[in-house]
Amino acid sequence: MNSRAFSFLAVVSLSTVAAFAQDGPFQVRYASNLAIGDSVVNITNSGASSTTSLPLQNGNICANVYTFSPDEQLVSCCTCLVTPDGLASLSANNDLVNNTLTPGRPTSIVIKILASSGVAAPANATAASCNAATVGTGGNLIVPGLVAFGTTIHALPVTPATPAGTYGVTETPFVNATLSAAELTRITTLCGFIQITGSGFGLCRSCRLGGQGAVRAD
Repeated sequence: MNSRAFSFLAVVSLSTVAAFAQDGPFQVRYASNLAIGDSVVNITNSGASSTTSLPLQNGNICANVYTFSPDEQLVSCCTCLVTPDGLASLSANNDLVNNTLTPGRPTSIVIKILASSGVAAPANATAASCNAATVGTGGNLIVPGLVAFGTTIHALPVTPATPAGTYGVTETPFVNATLSAAELTRITTLCGFIQITGSGFGLCRSCRLGGQGAVRAD
């Protein structure tokens, strides 16, 4: 077990509250100090892509996740289906950097999530085949409805109440970002390269149902 002191810190601001209303298709965040403890990503679907409410709501989205090391290398990619009003999550340590394309395991990462429709199964329009390497091509269209939150760990200022080596956890929404054609081509092409030549490496685990909180690293 890591001997460093570990504490939790919640941060809420007006800008954070305003961000809750944003459900754009391309969102970005970072996670740091992964050697100290885990960071998590919690994803939901606002239903912005839904056109049918009953008896079965449509508008499922594929949350396509691309993880970059600080030197701009795509170390993993994966995707998961998120239903309207559903909740899914990923662990930075256990899902995003545990099976990287290169041998090194980064201790800080940039996480990009791109929402797409996936390719609908012919027999069931509410089902979809998700592929992070084909977003923006064929029927795998970019769609709204993505809402994502993430945690990260920070070293706290040294005070009498917080000695050196004390860390805090903050949770904030991902930031809506502008997706250029060049960026879309780059992240999907690199993900496709991983799928074809990575021999299984670089494919992060898919999302699990339910939300997560940060946990202390061993």
